[in-house]
Amino acid sequence: MTARAPLYWNGSQLQQMSASQIDSFVDLAVYYYSLNPSRILTVSGSGGNLTAMDDTRLQAGAYSTSSGSYPSEATTAEPSTVTVSYQRITQSAASTSTTTDSGKTFPVYWDGSTVKHMSEVDFLDTFIYPAITQMSSGSTTSQQAGTYFIATTSSVSGATLVSATPIFSDTKADTTAYSASTIGDHALDNPTTVTNYYLHIIDGVLTSPSILPLYADGSNNLKNYSVAEIGALMAEFVKDQVVSSSTGYTLTYNIDGSGTARGSAIVNTILTGGSGNYQTRFVDANDYRAQEFPDGTPATANTYTFKILKS
Repeated sequence: MTARAPLYWNGSQLQQMSASQIDSFVDLAVYYYSLNPSRILTVSGSGGNLTAMDDTRLQAGAYSTSSGSYPSEATTAEPSTVTVSYQRITQSAASTSTTTDSGKTFPVYWDGSTVKHMSEVDFLDTFIYPAITQMSSGSTTSQQAGTYFIATTSSVSGATLVSATPIFSDTKADTTAYSASTIGDHALDNPTTVTNYYLHIIDGVLTSPSILPLYADGSNNLKNYSVAEIGALMAEFVKDQVVSSSTGYTLTYNIDGSGTARGSAIVNTILTGGSGNYQTRFVDANDYRAQEFPDGTPATANTYTFKILKS
């Protein structure tokens, strides 16, 4: 890795940027990427290409009826499991392009004896690769701008909701919807939502660096980039590397694969009742009904993890 220390004008002479000053431009690269990310996630009702996640819940067993006496508990159907599969997240990549290196495209640096232009490799090593690493594993949300996470609410400060459609809904049987007096009249499956899970993207926060790097124009005159110019240039290369890097800086998302967890764990709960809540209903002498309702307390059946991977 060949990171360079770009030069800037300190008011009286050329000076090399410090590590912290370079970091401020890494942050700037992340911000400008966040304005138009190239790794894109969308949400729809079905047909996504990330791994499907199953929500499970209990429903009542089919009711039984007999003449003269109630069907015994041993003969009534046990509660069964309903499974609903969620595959709502689609991952895609935007088309990208980068400015051709003219030999004077990138900032200048001091090589110990002369002022030189950074090569494209120097530029990637100094700003772009650190920015992508920061996006995938940074410790603050501003370092992760332009990347996605999961939350259990549809409104999160510092982030934008991708879709009002949940990417997963954890449900359980609504035990209050079952009554002995309505055996045979109510649906077997009466779900209630425990938790909805939503996809968000982290907003960028612009913090303009206190100094600006220099580049050489067509006449070899040293000039300052504007914040917008250097930010846009870095964003081009971040966007390109995020979707097409062959050097380990591609960003992708997955469910339960490799990478770093982002946001809330996605929990599928189910009632623990195994034997069912046996109930009876007398309709008439020829219609004694019995049914087993879902019962028990909620417990975690399994957990899914949404992750970002740099590879």
